[in-house]
Amino acid sequence: MVTDKPAFLPQLEEAVMRALAEDLGARGDITSRATVPASAQASFSIVAREQGVLAGRACAQLTFARVDRNIEQRWHLDDGQALEPGTVVADISGPAVGILTAERTALNFLGRLSGIATLTSRFVAAAGGSGVAVAHTRKTSPGLRAAEIEAVVAGGGKRHRAGLSDAILIKDNHVATAGGIGPALERARAFAGHMVRISVEVDNLDQLGEALSAGADCVLLDNFSLEHMKQAVQLAEGHRVTLEVSGNVKLERVGDIAATGVDVISVGALTHSAPCLDIGLDVAG
Repeated sequence: MVTDKPAFLPQLEEAVMRALAEDLGARGDITSRATVPASAQASFSIVAREQGVLAGRACAQLTFARVDRNIEQRWHLDDGQALEPGTVVADISGPAVGILTAERTALNFLGRLSGIATLTSRFVAAAGGSGVAVAHTRKTSPGLRAAEIEAVVAGGGKRHRAGLSDAILIKDNHVATAGGIGPALERARAFAGHMVRISVEVDNLDQLGEALSAGADCVLLDNFSLEHMKQAVQLAEGHRVTLEVSGNVKLERVGDIAATGVDVISVGALTHSAPCLDIGLDVAG
């Protein structure tokens, strides 16, 4: 049974049902049904194989519950808690066929999302005590954005916009199509009114000046050098604007970027390049 019910539960339920349908096909788990007596009961433990940060608990819980509501789950850790090799995350017991059927889907969610949380925690640690926020982007797995965003948060990261309807972010192609930063911002402000924040992506310091003059709420510095980031911070003094850095942000550069004085570092790699964390299901001893 799922004990926590996050606001994004419907999205998680949909993702879990799609994943199970993909794995089970039309005939279900024919291996477990062929080899394990239908009445067999068993006990297993979900165990971390390597160091990291847990995420994806709700997805794993839903997976076991949807396969067989008689499966009992005792979770010992919440999302965001640290894992070491050998850490027992949860104890799972009940109908053996159901547990074995749910195993891979549940572990796929845990491994994928814990990998995101773990990588995020490394970026956050690299930023040190600077106060700069490390945020996700929209470069997420199709259909899994809600879960992946929560994994970023579990790793200590901050929320960015979750979709196109959350905020106005004027990118380079919008600027080119609209006829420049000024016209794009003017149209965006007329469309949105005063209640919606407006961000604009800039490629150089001249464009930053245009965005500041036009009253952008946030400016995304795309692929700026460290020196240009420092100059951007100086140019933005006196303006009520959030400076966000994005584009080719590597872990080894995060400390230097944070030291420039920007407000947010958004990192697509948190979701598009995180390796899965090794988490397994072992027969309980």
